[in-house]
Amino acid sequence: TTLEKLIAKEKLSDSIDREQRTQIIYELLDEVLGLGPLEQFLRDPSISEIMVIGTDKIYIERTGKLVLTDKKFASDKQLMTVIERIVAPIGRRVDESMPLCDARLQDGSRVNIVIPPLALDGPMITIRKFSEKKLSVNDLINYGSLSKEMAEFLKICVTLRKNIIVSGGTGSGKTTLLNIISSFISETERIVTIEDSAELKLQQEHVVRLESRPANIEGTGEIPIRKLVINALRMRPDRIVVGECRSGETLDMLQAMNTGHDGSITTVHSNSPRDTLNRIETMVLMSGMELPIRAIREQIKSAIDIIVHQTRFSDGARKIVSITEVTGMEGDIITTQDIFKFQQTGMDSTGKILGEYRATGLIPTFAEESKTKGIRLNLDIFK
Repeated sequence: TTLEKLIAKEKLSDSIDREQRTQIIYELLDEVLGLGPLEQFLRDPSISEIMVIGTDKIYIERTGKLVLTDKKFASDKQLMTVIERIVAPIGRRVDESMPLCDARLQDGSRVNIVIPPLALDGPMITIRKFSEKKLSVNDLINYGSLSKEMAEFLKICVTLRKNIIVSGGTGSGKTTLLNIISSFISETERIVTIEDSAELKLQQEHVVRLESRPANIEGTGEIPIRKLVINALRMRPDRIVVGECRSGETLDMLQAMNTGHDGSITTVHSNSPRDTLNRIETMVLMSGMELPIRAIREQIKSAIDIIVHQTRFSDGARKIVSITEVTGMEGDIITTQDIFKFQQTGMDSTGKILGEYRATGLIPTFAEESKTKGIRLNLDIFK
């Protein structure tokens, strides 16, 4: 190749072995055609996130743990060139007038970019990689993310068209779990998915994918999630799956769930099932509709059936820590009951979290409904 001829011409081949020569060629190609020092991390399937802080620090997340690598950018200019290569293909720009940007790589990986003056330590890049591996519910069971009984229960909930909220903190695996739960939807149904950045990988035949659009350079043309949720109602959906509810679209989602579009699924960023309900209440208020708190809670109680809460533990493991049913209201308070919980028992010498999944012994209130619909619900899983 041209690069090999260049190395030979400069008489570098005498001082380096074949492996070093190959590495130099790869690094040159990454620099000329790719994203420089980030390329090797993008190629590594064991890495889930890449975090750049200025020119000197590149962190990666591998198996749930953060690691500082020895790779660096040579200069601010090199780093800004990489940023330009990320945003240019999708028609975005990053400069002092627009120092924040969300983008997506060609493989679907999500990218967030912040540059000075907002980023005090130099340009910052955060990449959440798009996993090409399609995980199944059996994979999650093998990873210890949930039990067989919990998986069986979630499948029944989807079959019974229960409205499900997947909740959890940042990096807890909400989108992955949303994918798994959505895989239980029948092949015969029309599914409309709505996301900020397309990450869902539903395998059913009849899937309609919608993606929101940010404002252009002139500050116009934005199509937010909320507008897509409203539009989805006109598309004859059997199921609506929203990647994440963050703001006023939550009210439209609740209204959809309450007006015949049952079996819908979304995610909410929260710290517990109770916090999930509080967050939903707050996000409904963000819609601009001046509704009484009691009316909002009535909507939430009527719309949401199940909250599946997931946590990332200190050892990097992601586990469903509770499956909670919304049962009704007592006074002005929404009532719930835990159906399954993860009980942590300790930690081994390597820092691995120890514990077990337990049924609480409580039977979901819709157990009778499954009988009338001819869907077998094995009550033994709740013992």
